[in-house]
Amino acid sequence: MTGRLRRRIGFEIELMAPRGASRRSLADDLAARCGGRVRPIWHRDSEPSLVPGLGRFLNLTLGFAVDRPDGTELCTLVDDITLLDGLDPRTPAPPGWFRVLSDEPRLLSLLASQCDPAGPLDTVLDAAAALWETKPAQFGDVYRLDDLAGGTIALAAPAGAERERPCEIVTPPITANHFETLAELLGPARELGFTVPVEAAVHLHFDGGPFRRPQALANVVRLFAHWREPLRALLQTNPACRRLAPLPGALVAATAGAPGWDEFKQAATDGELTKFFDINLTQLFAEQPLRDTIEVRILPGALDPGEIVDRAALVELLLERCLLSSSLPPPEADPAAAVDQLLHFAAESLARR
Repeated sequence: MTGRLRRRIGFEIELMAPRGASRRSLADDLAARCGGRVRPIWHRDSEPSLVPGLGRFLNLTLGFAVDRPDGTELCTLVDDITLLDGLDPRTPAPPGWFRVLSDEPRLLSLLASQCDPAGPLDTVLDAAAALWETKPAQFGDVYRLDDLAGGTIALAAPAGAERERPCEIVTPPITANHFETLAELLGPARELGFTVPVEAAVHLHFDGGPFRRPQALANVVRLFAHWREPLRALLQTNPACRRLAPLPGALVAATAGAPGWDEFKQAATDGELTKFFDINLTQLFAEQPLRDTIEVRILPGALDPGEIVDRAALVELLLERCLLSSSLPPPEADPAAAVDQLLHFAAESLARR
């Protein structure tokens, strides 16, 4: 197979900083090497809540954007709450590491626009509090912002349990020289002692536009549903990776016959499609996509740019097969034969270039 990539791809690569270092350490190193600068940013995520009746907390955690001297973005470095193995929950937060929590997405967006990620914990909620004409209250090392009626808007709390160590490298879309660009990021990470976490994955973002054709989308769904196990075997998906799942049955069932876009959109709603499947298709159906991409989530974690590019090349070729007008056939019953079929599809796509 070939490690040459032709399409525009954004990469998300999950790493772990050694003890005593953090994702800020890598951000500072990358900025120094390219003569750029580091900007603290907010990263949005969610986690299960321990509060009865509240299914999840939405949170803002500290991340860092690394800009080149010309102002273009080299990458961002953010937390990933699925990375837990080896972190000590008893470790207190280092100075300056905290998070902001809420339970409503629109409030979280407002908080992200008002709260300064570069500011200190004790004042981080002040700008948002001014909008409600109130002040945060302190409870130990936690700050709580309530409205005038006593409804809680947000909490700000230290980010302990070594949450400064998980480091997901998020690249902007890369259009050429994929290997060299990843090597520029991963070489310094290796030198600083960053490692591949137990639960790690690599995610690939491909432009979503070509897959809005119903036939192409049907083939993508068939590939990740009917070929799920051969595909995971071929790509060596990490069995410890969290937040992966088979595509919802309603979406898979919609590939029967010749479905139109409206049928797929309804099937996505009926199947309660979220991003946390083997492939994230949610942005195809969003009225205002945050990123107009499809996101392949089943590559294993890696620090070697060659490994990442080689697996990405396989995915790229298989997605190119999905763009053909002919339907993707079902896999052979024998697992090894099914993997060989996938390699054959990839070779055919390569020959068509």
